[in-house]
Amino acid sequence: MAKVAFLGLGVMGFPMAGHLVAKGHEVTVYNRSSEKAGAWVARHGGNSAPTPAAAAAGQEFVMACVGNDEDLRAVCLGDDGAFAGMAKGSVFVDHTTVSAAVTRELAAIAGERGIGYVDAPVSGGQAGAENGVLSVMCGGDADTYAGAEPVIAAYARICRRLGDTGAGQLAKMVNQICIAGLVQGLSEGLHFAEKAGLDIEELVEVISQGAAGSWQMVNRHKTMKDGKFDYGFAVDWMRKDLGICLATANENGASLPVTALVDQFYKDVQKMGGGRWDTSSLIARLRKLG
Repeated sequence: MAKVAFLGLGVMGFPMAGHLVAKGHEVTVYNRSSEKAGAWVARHGGNSAPTPAAAAAGQEFVMACVGNDEDLRAVCLGDDGAFAGMAKGSVFVDHTTVSAAVTRELAAIAGERGIGYVDAPVSGGQAGAENGVLSVMCGGDADTYAGAEPVIAAYARICRRLGDTGAGQLAKMVNQICIAGLVQGLSEGLHFAEKAGLDIEELVEVISQGAAGSWQMVNRHKTMKDGKFDYGFAVDWMRKDLGICLATANENGASLPVTALVDQFYKDVQKMGGGRWDTSSLIARLRKLG
């Protein structure tokens, strides 16, 4: 069992850190809101610390799951940042979805300090975090990853190294690109079915068993039908992720016309007041259009 710090106790980080305790790891947490850290300790035990540096001191592994590039820099760098508290030979594991550029930047700084770095964004949403069945896409040195994998396993259904530093973030971009087009297609299909007067439950029971079937169809069709959109990853965060995808595509020459279009559809959902709705809320835009 390992000594672990976990930085960031949002809807993903809170349960992920809890799974580490359940697997027997010694865990210290940090969160910008000390009240959230206190609530986590009250539920799971372990310890909390007032700064990332204090949380990271003496730990073998430091996990982070924060908001964006700047949030990640803030918890890593500076006198109160995690890197300041980490010893040589310890490993930083970043579960945040960020740009590959900031990943390489921070990995280089960590390397200069003798700290290992694994970029390890996750997929599976809040439910996956709560149930400990996330898919984890990793990049980094092979030996560093091998040491971190047993710790990550506390909340992972599958964890895989896909290449050197940044590969995990690039893989997460592929994940979000695929989801964007799929959810828009599902939204259009269900919207069409409603207009055609088909029974959604009977329809999905049939087509989900064929080539049209998907996790989104099986797990989201009922809530989409009922217009309930508080069951997963928020539109605001999806737009952040798609922005990273589109910026990276501009750099590597990839063509992402559907992704760019769906990003604008999510912008429409934000204008409807749905920034905190889950990503399946694309159907609400279609219903508004008629």
